Amino acid sequence: MSQGATAGSSRVPASAPAPAPAPGKEQRVTKQRLAVSAALDDLADFVSTQELHRILQERGTAVSLATSYRILQSLADDGLVDVLRNADGEAVYRRCAVTGHHHHLLCRNCGKAVEVEAPAVEAWAARIAREHGFTAVEHTVEIFGLCPECTALQAGG
Repeated sequence: MSQGATAGSSRVPASAPAPAPAPGKEQRVTKQRLAVSAALDDLADFVSTQELHRILQERGTAVSLATSYRILQSLADDGLVDVLRNADGEAVYRRCAVTGHHHHLLCRNCGKAVEVEAPAVEAWAARIAREHGFTAVEHTVEIFGLCPECTALQAGG
């Protein structure tokens, strides 16, 4: 991903862990699903469906673009990948390294993402919701900036 992602990741309740697949909602394990999953395992940063489809094609894996979209959405629904929106509003995906609810530090320049847990944010969101009588609260926090490598490049070194 060349541009930093923007808020819009999948929503998770403020104090709940990432969702597990719904009972009775087992996904069929197909060779296409395994190929998409394996490709995601090999990637460190967020990738669009079209970028992932291109990678699969380069590997000689026959997965249609429509199937790639469906599989990625299914993985997101099951809480197995993070979903953000890039600067163009396109959904981008990455394998979750953290299994619980988490947030991201995102480089605006190279797209590097770091998963972070933020207990202070969780406590703040729960307190604010309570103070205003809100229930079933969800939130997303994405922090944008420049990663150390891009900061060094901008500084000329």
